[in-house]
Amino acid sequence: MDAVPKTQFVPTIWTKGDWNAFFGYGSNLLVNVLLLTSMLRFVIDMPAEFIFARVLPAVGVMLCVSALYYSWLAYDLAKRTGRSDVCALPSGPGVGHIFIVTFVVMLPIKLMTGDYVRAWEAGMAWIFIQGVVVVLGGFAGNWIRHIAPRAALLSALAGIAITYIAIRPLSEMYITPVIGLICFAIVLLDWFGGFRAFGKIPAGIAVIVVGTLIAWGSNLFDLNYGGLTLEGVRQSFLHFGFQIPIPAIGHVFSGFEFASILLITAIPFGIYDVIEAIDNVESAAGAGDDFSTRKVLVADGLISILGASLGNPFMLVVYIGHPAWKSMGGRIGYAGASGLLMLGLGLLGIVPLILAVVPVAAVYPILLFIAMVIGSQAFRETPSKHAPAIVLGIIPHLFHWAGDLMKNALGAAGVKEITPEIRESMASNGIMLEGFEILGGGAVLTGIILSATAVYVIDGKLKLAAAFIATGAVFTFFGLMHSRELGLGQSPTLVICYLVISVIILLSQRFRKTESSPLSTEIGDLPRQPQSAKV
Repeated sequence: MDAVPKTQFVPTIWTKGDWNAFFGYGSNLLVNVLLLTSMLRFVIDMPAEFIFARVLPAVGVMLCVSALYYSWLAYDLAKRTGRSDVCALPSGPGVGHIFIVTFVVMLPIKLMTGDYVRAWEAGMAWIFIQGVVVVLGGFAGNWIRHIAPRAALLSALAGIAITYIAIRPLSEMYITPVIGLICFAIVLLDWFGGFRAFGKIPAGIAVIVVGTLIAWGSNLFDLNYGGLTLEGVRQSFLHFGFQIPIPAIGHVFSGFEFASILLITAIPFGIYDVIEAIDNVESAAGAGDDFSTRKVLVADGLISILGASLGNPFMLVVYIGHPAWKSMGGRIGYAGASGLLMLGLGLLGIVPLILAVVPVAAVYPILLFIAMVIGSQAFRETPSKHAPAIVLGIIPHLFHWAGDLMKNALGAAGVKEITPEIRESMASNGIMLEGFEILGGGAVLTGIILSATAVYVIDGKLKLAAAFIATGAVFTFFGLMHSRELGLGQSPTLVICYLVISVIILLSQRFRKTESSPLSTEIGDLPRQPQSAKV
């Protein structure tokens, strides 16, 4: 047992396992910081000097405050429960959020005005609005978490893990297999199999070191697997220097000149952030650490507003990797240490040097590991009879990802507008873009609604099932599901269908339920595989 009498227990801030989690989580944060830096530099065409002087110091402060807060929250939970295995929640700029604020908010403003500063201001105003929505959502988060079944919440995380966390790293690993696959072998052997190929050296360190050695070693044979050069290292030193975060409150409010554009996306994505945070708190609870949803949501919103006030146009979110970091041995200290690392990188201008020395391909296996753990958790931490509902909840995310992939491919081919003729031509070849847009629109809410409805039908709780599908009708009416934009009376046919289904479910209460459905009995009777010991 990990618990001891609470009055005697003083939580340990740092354990051996924290080293593994520190290098894994720290690498994850670093990859996202490098990603957002690239988005600003090459998409928004923001000067490097501006990014390193105004944006990255604010990002560093936000990540440090958040990480220290979640380490404190874990310490408090450990002390109250007398447990030594409590793991801090990971947090940072979400990958999806980075792309959304770049392409949906800042890029259109940049194209409209030709001014990267006004685009930056719009991004910060967008984050400010989202932060307010998330703070307000904190007061309803525990209720939502109580009423929504775990299978529905975890299915949303599984869908995100499979589509937006696993696929890109896996494809990059196979593009540079000499680095990606060899580093993944280390991850697979150590974090999944428990085989310590490098002795006491944490696998997170081993992955980075091995990947870096392969990348630079390949340069000796003119193979250049990681795309790294000595000239790139030399250029990175030009950005060294201490940068103090400068308040940007005036710039935030200047961004509100685009409020009519920002509100259309800020409110629904704010609601998405609330649902995502609830999912991640539920994921942590499934791993044994039950944090307060309100404390998480209010902190995310306020810290995001703080970051925006200092010049950061990216939203802070709680990551979905808690069970993965915990399985590595991460406890309280890894989060705070990672936050302090990000603060140092942001204030001292070290990010360009890291980008020039460490190949990104060496970090992708860590992201794939997180996706594998989270994707499987939805099935491991829920009753086996709910498995069909989990699959149903994952499908909208696949449609959203595939729809975006199609549209991005068309854009890369020079198609500026997807006309009805193009849609008809695609449909005649079996590519139903409209169907992907409909089911993929509002994928998080859609997946949760459909999955929760299926769970309650399987459990025979038809009133709750009817309530969830009717809620889906309301969300659809306002454009939060199945739509490209907010508004009244969106997708009326789907609204009517959902309401009819709700009525059918309620009327079905008049019929006697059989002992159990053939499908749920068959699934529930499947033999379980013995779980391997956690490493």
